[in-house]
Amino acid sequence: MIEGKLRLSTIEGTGRQFVAQSGTGHACIMDDAEGHSGPKPIEFALLALGGCTAFDVIGILRKKRQKVSGYEIELRAEQNAEPPAYFTRVEIKHRLRGKIDPEAVRAAIHLSETKYCAVGAMISKTAKFETTF
Repeated sequence: MIEGKLRLSTIEGTGRQFVAQSGTGHACIMDDAEGHSGPKPIEFALLALGGCTAFDVIGILRKKRQKVSGYEIELRAEQNAEPPAYFTRVEIKHRLRGKIDPEAVRAAIHLSETKYCAVGAMISKTAKFETTF
């Protein structure tokens, strides 16, 4: 089971900033476009997708003994025009450096997208993924 809680951190005024705390005790600020002091919840969803696939891919590449010297992921998402504004299309660009076999990268990304990434499995119910590396 995964747990978490949110606590309103601004009592006065119109602010809607929350402190989000995971069941493991880690905290971060969550806000909306008006407050602009932290990521919006939908931005966290996109970042969670990136983190989920990044951990999968780097883990698989290391097991394949690939020499990764740098790795970053760029993410973009389009949303449904009407509420709820769920993702309809997601672009994921994996940028890797090092001595890496492109086929190993392709296989690692495929495994993440089709087997391991729980966040991707949820988001793929409404969004088409376009992945490059």
